[in-house]
Amino acid sequence: MRHLMSPMDFTVEELEELMDLANDIENNRDKYSEICKGKKLATCFYEPSTRTRLSFEAAMINLGGQVLGFASADSSSAAKGESVSDTIRVISCYADICAMRHPKEGAPLVASKKSLIPVINAGDGGHEHPTQTLTDLLTIRSLNGKIGNMTIGLCGDLKFGRTVHSLINALVRYEGIKFILISPKELRVPDYIREDVLEKNNIPYQEVERLEDAMPSLDILYMTRVQQERFFNEEEYLRMKGFYILDEDKMKLAKMDMLVLHPLPRVNEISVEVDEDPRAAYFKQAQYGVYIRMALILTLLGLNKK
Repeated sequence: MRHLMSPMDFTVEELEELMDLANDIENNRDKYSEICKGKKLATCFYEPSTRTRLSFEAAMINLGGQVLGFASADSSSAAKGESVSDTIRVISCYADICAMRHPKEGAPLVASKKSLIPVINAGDGGHEHPTQTLTDLLTIRSLNGKIGNMTIGLCGDLKFGRTVHSLINALVRYEGIKFILISPKELRVPDYIREDVLEKNNIPYQEVERLEDAMPSLDILYMTRVQQERFFNEEEYLRMKGFYILDEDKMKLAKMDMLVLHPLPRVNEISVEVDEDPRAAYFKQAQYGVYIRMALILTLLGLNKK
C-alpha cells in the first residue's frame, strides 16, 4: 500500500508515468468511466476548500466511483475531540482511499501511519500540497511541451504558501530550472527551502521585490494570493495583500509564450482583464487538476493499467 504525502514520494520517472496516464485520461474519458465502480473515496477536509475537494470528488465520480466525507472539522467528530488517528481507522472501514486536508502540518502523515487504505495529503498547514504540485507539473508539461530548462517566477506569499514549497521541491529534480522569487521581505521563502532545497541542489535563484523587474525573464509566472488565514493579525495582512497585482501593463513586459499559473482562489492579485490573455492558464490548470487526481487515484488503488 502506498500513500502520497509529498511530491518527493514519486520519482521523476513515476511522475512522468502519472502525467502520461493523466493525458490518456484527458483524451479517452470513456475508457476510464467505470474503472472505479464499487470503490469509495473519503474526503476528510478539516479546513475549507473548493477546488481541491471538488476536484477530488469529480475525479472519483468520473472514474465511476463514489464519494463520502466531510467538508469541515465542525461537521466531523473532530469537533468532539476525536484524533486524526482514530478518524482514519474508522474511515478505513468505510472507504478504499482517503484525501485529507488539515490545518496542522504532518496530520495526514500521522493518519497514513494508522490507515488501512491509501491516504493522499490534500494540504497540511503551510507545509505541503502535493496534488496541487502534480497539477502544476501536468499543466506545464501539457502546455509547454516539457518540464526543464526554464525560468520560473514565484510571486506573492512565498513564506506560508504550501503550493510554492511543494512546487520548488518537485522542480529542483529537473534539468535547467532557475527560480526568481518575487515577494516582500516579510513573505520570502523559509530558510529551509532556500538552504536545504535550492542551495543544497545548486539551483540558481534570485530574490526580488518588484514583479516588473522579473517579468521579461520568465517562462512561467506562478502567482499566489496572500493568505489571511496564515497571518497572526489582520493589520499585517491588510498591509501586504495588495503588494502585487498582475495586470495588462505588467503582461506587456513578458514573453509572448510565458504561461501564468495560479493555484486559486485569487483575490485581487490577478486582474480579471488578464483572463482574456492567451498566456493565462490558471483555469486550464484547474481542469488538469481533475485529470491528475484521476490518475493518482488509479495509481494508488493499483488500477493504472492503460
